[in-house]
Amino acid sequence: MRPCFRAGTPMATILIVDDASETRAILSGLLKPLHQVRMATSGRQALQVATSEPRPDLILLDVVMPGLDGHEVIVRLRSRPDTADIPVIFVTGLDRGDDEEHCFALGAVDYITKPIRPAIVLARVRTHLELKAARDQLQSRNHNLEAEIARRMSDNLQIQDVGIRALARLAEIRDPETGNHLRRTQGYVRTLAEELRSHPRFADFLDPEQVELLVKSAPLHDIGKVGIPDTILLKRGRLTAEEWTIMKTHSQLGFQALEQAERDAEQPLDFLRMAKDIARYHHERWDGSGYPEGLAGDAIPVAARLMALADVFDALITQRAYKRAFPLESALHVIREGRGSHFDPDVVDAFVARLGEFIAIAARHADGEAGMTGEAGSLTSGCTALPCTG
Repeated sequence: MRPCFRAGTPMATILIVDDASETRAILSGLLKPLHQVRMATSGRQALQVATSEPRPDLILLDVVMPGLDGHEVIVRLRSRPDTADIPVIFVTGLDRGDDEEHCFALGAVDYITKPIRPAIVLARVRTHLELKAARDQLQSRNHNLEAEIARRMSDNLQIQDVGIRALARLAEIRDPETGNHLRRTQGYVRTLAEELRSHPRFADFLDPEQVELLVKSAPLHDIGKVGIPDTILLKRGRLTAEEWTIMKTHSQLGFQALEQAERDAEQPLDFLRMAKDIARYHHERWDGSGYPEGLAGDAIPVAARLMALADVFDALITQRAYKRAFPLESALHVIREGRGSHFDPDVVDAFVARLGEFIAIAARHADGEAGMTGEAGSLTSGCTALPCTG
C-alpha cells in the first residue's frame, strides 16, 4: 500500500483527463502549485496512466471524449482491483440532472460542471484528498490490526500445541517404553483421515478443519495413564484380572481430566471436545466388545475409530516390556483379522490403501533398535486378545 498523503502537499498525485487543451491548462494551473499533476488526453490513455507510477490519488475526468468516454473509463477503473478505490470527480460541460445521477451511480465521488470555478475545484479536490487519506490510514490500521491478530492467534495455537504435547508427554514419562508412539500415531491418524475424507461415510465429518483438530488431539489419547499406579503401568509380566480392570480405567481418567480442563476454559475449545472422544473411546471395538462402554459400530466416534487402529498397529510393530515387536506381516494379519470385529471395516480398508505411508511413518519415528523386524511375542500379556495398547 502506498503511504498516506497529507492533503495540500506534493505527495498527492492528481490525474487530469480531458481532450480539451484549454481545460487541461486551467486545471493544471490550479493544481500544480499544490500537487503532482499527470495528464491524459483520452480515455485509453487515462487507463494506462492510472495503472502506472506514480499512481493517482484522485482523477478529474471529463465525460464527453472521443473513443472511450468518461462513463466507460470509470466502469473500467472500478472493474480493476488496482484502480477500483481511486476517487473520481467528473468535470464536464453537461449540466443535466440525469447525467449527474448516472455518474454517481457509476461510482463517482463528485461532479463539477464547466466553466471551471477555481475555488470550487480546489475545495472539492481538497475534500476528497482528505477523505482518501483518512480511508487509506484506516485501511492501513486495519491491515496492521489483522496482522497482529493473526500473529497472536499463531502464538496461541503454538502455545496450545506445546501444551498438548507436554500433557501427552506426562503419560509417556510414566511409560517410557512407548518412545515415539505419539508422533507415529499422530501420523497414522492423519494418513487415515486423508484417505477417508472423500468416503461417503466420513466426508461430512472429516473436513479440513476437523482433520487438523483430530491430528492435534491424537497425542492426548493416553493422558489417563497418569492416573494408573506404577506397579501396574510398569509391570513387566502379565497383569492379573484385578490389575487389568484398573488399567482399563485410564480411558475414563483421561476423559475426566480433559472434561475438567474444558470446564475450566474461558471458552469452548474444539480440540478438547475431540480429545475427550479419543481418550474415552479409542478402546471401543466395532463389534461392541471393547471398553469402557461397549459401544458398537457407528456409535463409536469417528475420531476414536481412527485412533483405535493407529494405536493397535503401533503397539504391534514396536517392542514392549511384555513382548517383542511383531514382524510386519504378522501385524498386518492381526489388523486384517480385526476388520469388522475390532475395527471399522472402512478404516481397515483405508489402512491397507495407505500401508506404504504407515511403514514410512514407523521408520521415520522408530525407537532406537526397535522396529518391525522382531519375532512375534505374546499378544495376551495383560490383554485378552490384542496387545495392551494403553
